Amino acid sequence: MSEAAETTGSLLGGRIVYSQPRAGFRSGIEPVLLAAAVPARGQERVIEAGCGAGAGLLCLAARLPGIGGHGIERDPALAALAARNIAANGWTARLSVAAGDITAPPVTTPPMDGALFDHACANPPWHDRAATPSPHPARRAAKIADADLLAQWVAALALRLRRRGSLTLILPAGQLGRALAAAGAAGFGAASLLPLWPRAGRPARLILLQMLKGAPAGERVLPGLVLHGEAGGFTEAAEAILRNGAGLPLR
Repeated sequence: MSEAAETTGSLLGGRIVYSQPRAGFRSGIEPVLLAAAVPARGQERVIEAGCGAGAGLLCLAARLPGIGGHGIERDPALAALAARNIAANGWTARLSVAAGDITAPPVTTPPMDGALFDHACANPPWHDRAATPSPHPARRAAKIADADLLAQWVAALALRLRRRGSLTLILPAGQLGRALAAAGAAGFGAASLLPLWPRAGRPARLILLQMLKGAPAGERVLPGLVLHGEAGGFTEAAEAILRNGAGLPLR
């Protein structure tokens, strides 16, 4: 991907330099919210499936100075862009990206050297193939999913997690049932659900879902986060996360 095909901006109120494709799939607020919800601490290691240009990994590194992160992205051009974003922010010692399919057998080269991760996260593809497709191939690839793809991603990430490691997903609200079924089949329990309300009193379009590997079955629903005020713009609570890098605890 040439520099002419990219735009350069920032994340977290200018704390992060971030380039992304000029056309096709572009990051929204989802990876920032996802990164805010990962309960990593200290020197723990996080793996992200479908990391795109690296927005989620970069936000994790900015919020948690001690953690290490590894992304897997099946689009080689996006994986290369994520690596450049990591270098531009000076975090090559802490973050890395590999081009590959998360559902394929684990890579054996570092940092995927067999050591298990403490946490995993993903913003998986979720559009049904019957939905109206985007005319841009990269955007279609990032969002269109077969019916069993979510279960494949959850199972693949479970293999890379230590016992009691967390898995955090950001998903459309309509995918909750499918996600809980996939999580149960992969050995996850103790699910926490946080709705993301577009405005107060409106149905949630997106949810954050966090589970623990090897924990007993069970679910709880948290109060949720209202993203926008009635007059427009983000709420103070959303601004704290999206601009100031605050965490969004689900436990």
